[in-house]
Amino acid sequence: MSRVLEVFSAFLRLGLSSFGGPTAHIGYFRDEFVARRRWLDEPEFADLIALCQFLPGPASSQLGFAIGLMRAGFPGALAAWIGFTAPSAVALIAFAYEADALSGSVGAGVLHGLKLVAVAVVANAVWGMARTLCPDLIRAAIAVLGAALILSNIMPYGQIAVILAGAIAGYFLCRSGAPIAATLSAALVSRRTGSAALAAFFLLLGALPVAHGITGSSGIALFDAFYRSGALVFGGGHVVLPLLRDAIVVPGWVGEDDFLAGYGAAQAMPGPLFAFAAYLGMKTDLSLGGAALGLVAIFLPGFLILVGVLPFWDGFRRLASAQAAMRGVGAAVVGLLGATLYSPVWTSGVRSAGDIVMVLSGFALLTIWRIPPLIVVILGIVAGLVLA
Repeated sequence: MSRVLEVFSAFLRLGLSSFGGPTAHIGYFRDEFVARRRWLDEPEFADLIALCQFLPGPASSQLGFAIGLMRAGFPGALAAWIGFTAPSAVALIAFAYEADALSGSVGAGVLHGLKLVAVAVVANAVWGMARTLCPDLIRAAIAVLGAALILSNIMPYGQIAVILAGAIAGYFLCRSGAPIAATLSAALVSRRTGSAALAAFFLLLGALPVAHGITGSSGIALFDAFYRSGALVFGGGHVVLPLLRDAIVVPGWVGEDDFLAGYGAAQAMPGPLFAFAAYLGMKTDLSLGGAALGLVAIFLPGFLILVGVLPFWDGFRRLASAQAAMRGVGAAVVGLLGATLYSPVWTSGVRSAGDIVMVLSGFALLTIWRIPPLIVVILGIVAGLVLA
């Protein structure tokens, strides 16, 4: 078996079985590629984790992409992404088809249950991220202020502005912290390739809105919406929720109820949460082409910036100013996700005292008892049918 096929086979198996979200994915990857297959050692693996958590984008998918790159070059990186993402993407595309068939009291109950699951899952994500990314008063204050600015709706380009404000605040106020260790070789990607990837990352970020303005193409507009969302995700995959809502729901491509139902369903899937883009692409374009466009566009910026930074990572990580700014960004995205937890996730899903009990129960199951999200999704659907 060639190395590329070997990478694809390993990641396909993980794509079919890796439930539990990005943190759990890292544990699966370590068991598979460090302990069992020995494709890389512990220091290399830890350094890849540090890099992927430092950059914007889907950390676990970036980690898989980097492992595939180390094992079999760029073909291996692509094979890792396809193998890890395809199972959940196919399942969510199927759900997008079937969601339109849900009608009557049963369909309403299922959709309501999925929205309650989304509340519990986002609350769990906010809680976990706050404990990690806001360990002191300064970062907690950045998070609270960011949430207040989003909820007050007084800032133009609210989410982007809050992330930039967090970076500025972190630059000046978050200088303390342990430096990031270094073990990863820069030889994986040449400086020329890395520079080209960084240039492509920023060029697409700036050129896509301009191209849409000139052409009026709905395809370019949709690609831009997914690309921009994927490019601005800091701190965890759940942060994509508010970004995608602004990019997809606000323009009217997908309704609020469909959006939250799909997000709830995505919690039941193995593999990356970013596969949610396949569902949204399917709902917006009503074709497999739309699903493919959503998947490529949302993952592309994270992979471009990973490839772009790899050759320069050793020097970049030593910049205290860069690390401080990223601490501020991490705190800001906690506030961003916290604001989204209230509106629209809570306000759209919670309608009664019974709903509140369901949400609190789901939160406790995820946070205290560490029940797999798949079980919580099933319980949420049952509760939605009961409460309908």
